[in-house]
Amino acid sequence: MLESLMQIPLTPFFISFKLAGITTLILLFLSTFIAWFLSQSASRMKPFFEAITALPIVLPPSVIGFYILIALSKNSALGAFVNDVFGVSMVFNFTGLVIASCLYSLPFMVQPLQSGFESLPKNMLEASYIAGKSKLTTLFRVALPNIKPSMLSAVVITFAHTVGEFGVVLMVGGSIPNETKTASVAIYEMVEIMDYTSAHIYSGIMVLISFCVLLLVYIFNRKQKRHLGGLA
Repeated sequence: MLESLMQIPLTPFFISFKLAGITTLILLFLSTFIAWFLSQSASRMKPFFEAITALPIVLPPSVIGFYILIALSKNSALGAFVNDVFGVSMVFNFTGLVIASCLYSLPFMVQPLQSGFESLPKNMLEASYIAGKSKLTTLFRVALPNIKPSMLSAVVITFAHTVGEFGVVLMVGGSIPNETKTASVAIYEMVEIMDYTSAHIYSGIMVLISFCVLLLVYIFNRKQKRHLGGLA
């Protein structure tokens, strides 16, 4: 078993973590503004926007992957424009994976942040506005520092979800070694060729990493609750 572990290529894990890291950073920036808008909005259209944001949760990955593949291919207006202007294809490469992952993982970042913003006392935000602070300043100076547990949960869930992506990744990126072949795709291929030893090792590593990450989140959130309880 140890000999098999030493011989297994780790590149798929590096690709998975690289993809998850980039996706998480992009979504943290974009989703902060989306979640803030949704949490502060009183518009009748709010449920509509929330439904669009949450759509990737209920749609099958194959459906999402199919439409992203169509939208980014050279036959689409967007794909043709990018290919003609920049000479870059957005499918079956790492760039396409990042775009697809951002779309697929969006609700996993937005919803925890939105819940965190909505849990803030209204008088805290109103005090900031009364003091003459803008909405943007209130967001970064008041709201975000007070939802650290929600931010951490959003980041970890998004990262873990992206690492475990399979259907969307396979459809948009394929399985190109050293570029789009992630750990989840590698496990699928190992099972296909009945290399169960390697599949066990890959799967075990994924389980261990996921457990450790979630454990750290729960420990952090527990300490935050104790700290806030001590200040009350």
